[in-house]
Amino acid sequence: MSIWGKIVGGAAGFAVGGPLGALLGGIAGHAVDRARDETTVGDVHSIAFTIAVIALGAKMAKADGVVTADEVAAFRQVFQVPESEVKNVARVFNQARKDVAGFEAYASQIGGMFRTQPKVLENLLDGLFHIARADGRFVSDEDEYLRRVASLFGFSEAEFARIREAHIGPDQSDPYTILGVARDASADQIKKRWRALVREHHPDAMMARGVPQEFVELATVKVAAINAAYDRISKERGLERVGAPV
Repeated sequence: MSIWGKIVGGAAGFAVGGPLGALLGGIAGHAVDRARDETTVGDVHSIAFTIAVIALGAKMAKADGVVTADEVAAFRQVFQVPESEVKNVARVFNQARKDVAGFEAYASQIGGMFRTQPKVLENLLDGLFHIARADGRFVSDEDEYLRRVASLFGFSEAEFARIREAHIGPDQSDPYTILGVARDASADQIKKRWRALVREHHPDAMMARGVPQEFVELATVKVAAINAAYDRISKERGLERVGAPV
């Protein structure tokens, strides 16, 4: 059974608990018994991550006052939803959008679950930024929503700024902020930081952290932003561009 079948089955809700588990239970269908039988401990980790993005994505899509087709399509793109599961995923998304629980409850729970894995929480924020910018605009209400979610995840203002900067576009972003280095950092410090970030956000690293396969395509977007930032700094400083880390 795919991860979507297990989510719609709702069986993992018993293991996840809290508001996220309640959301899973609220959408459970006839597949619940089969899902319970086939859900492993590893699945619970991936399902918790996925249902958190569904819940927070649905709430965030309303942050600017309207849920657009572009934002829903962006959600599907983030997760590479197969055509056979579109209706099931739409059902979960709509249930989360209408759910009475506020986004703070979801963000607090998922932040606690992955407190020792901040890179997983950063990957989740990357997905939310992708949804926020899907309609071609990024408004102050969405920005404030994501800032609050990041705070509930345990990120500092500086950490949020670094994550945010990678999503606002190469023409507006500060390459030093994207890499999280000072403007007076040495060439060696910048290169070391660039290499570390590329390794951290490589698709293989994301999968090793338990991020669902359906989500790792966003890694290519994040790594591209990191590489672009390093290229800009290298060009400005006249540094030699070195090969990508392996």
